[in-house]
Amino acid sequence: MTQRMDLGKLAPEAYRAMAGLEKYIAASGLPKPLLELVRLRASQINGCAYCVDMHSRDAKEGGESDARINAVAVWQEAPCFTEAERAALALTEAGTRLSTGSVSDEVWARAAKVFFEADLAALVVQITTINAWNRIGVITHMTPESFK
Repeated sequence: MTQRMDLGKLAPEAYRAMAGLEKYIAASGLPKPLLELVRLRASQINGCAYCVDMHSRDAKEGGESDARINAVAVWQEAPCFTEAERAALALTEAGTRLSTGSVSDEVWARAAKVFFEADLAALVVQITTINAWNRIGVITHMTPESFK
């Protein structure tokens, strides 16, 4: 696939706004490894090759094992994730798949049980933000860095 456009060059104000969300998330106190798992799972669901490539690499550089990175796609069956990671991944899946359902009270309660309210708010912003990035990547056919 050929990249259709460079949205960063054509809409720099939009990119700065997205970067502002990322800055908020980075300052939230949520662990970076958890954020990378969330970013990777949403990107897998959305089929964003650019973001799957980026967040797999970022997770690896952050110390994640290949086994855990590979297991994100099957996290429900993999024993290597903590209760907080499982709650975040469940919320990520539900929040990413809104076209086929809603975020159930059970999924919300699971996340609310393991995250302080401010952290849960940051997690919701992260899930929202990565879904927006995925849509930019998929619509414009962003080329993964590893493939260049």
